[in-house]
Amino acid sequence: MLLDGKVAVLYGASGNVGRAVARSFAREGATVYLTGRTLAAVEAVARQIRADGGRAEAAEVDATDEKAIERHLDSVMARGGGLGISFNESGIPQPGIQGIPLVELGVDAFMQPVSHYLRSSFLTARAAARRMREHRAGVILMHTPEPARLGLPLVGGMGPAWAAMEGLTRSLSAELASQGIRAVCLRTTGIPETSTIDVVFDLHAKALGIGRKEFLAMVESRTHRQRSTSLAELTAAAVFLASDAAAALTGTVVNLTGGLVAD
Repeated sequence: MLLDGKVAVLYGASGNVGRAVARSFAREGATVYLTGRTLAAVEAVARQIRADGGRAEAAEVDATDEKAIERHLDSVMARGGGLGISFNESGIPQPGIQGIPLVELGVDAFMQPVSHYLRSSFLTARAAARRMREHRAGVILMHTPEPARLGLPLVGGMGPAWAAMEGLTRSLSAELASQGIRAVCLRTTGIPETSTIDVVFDLHAKALGIGRKEFLAMVESRTHRQRSTSLAELTAAAVFLASDAAAALTGTVVNLTGGLVAD
């Protein structure tokens, strides 16, 4: 198993992506500590993982609350084994943010994702790195969609927020890689299997006056493969990047967009 003996902390673990990555990490041997704003939701994921034979614990943690993040990681470290993986999939609702032209968007709505995603990414990465330094080993993972790289309309402050997360990945690596701590961002298309993308695509389709299926077809037609990134493809890449097999990968964005972004 690629992650045998590793300890992983996941933020936003009750969402579609967080849940899938948590289950994949556990199947590969990691002990997973799942967090989210609603304890019942993350506990349900933990029960499912334990039922499948994995090791999982759940806790209520707001990924923008500095003290809550620190307290939780202290409790994880107290159990022994060190911290090997930090994966942040924390997010915010998109209505009122996406699907609105920038010239019609209020400043608070524009800044909301910039504030949330950067604050959460920084706080969780910093807290993880402080503890990973003790063993001079660890991986900090983030996830962004293609607007981080492409100039796309009607995404509000999400594009700048995601682009800043990718920049943060590079900065973290520049300071931490010499101490054995890697930082990598996974970039995907929107993933149609997730409930978040159902909402987002509806917002964009409505703004363009077309149906959601038509909007999805338009987006997928721009990829080289003519299809979106799948949840299975994202989780497989996350497992590999979290493993020692990816030891040379740091300070980079792993492009899983199927050619929608061609590097």
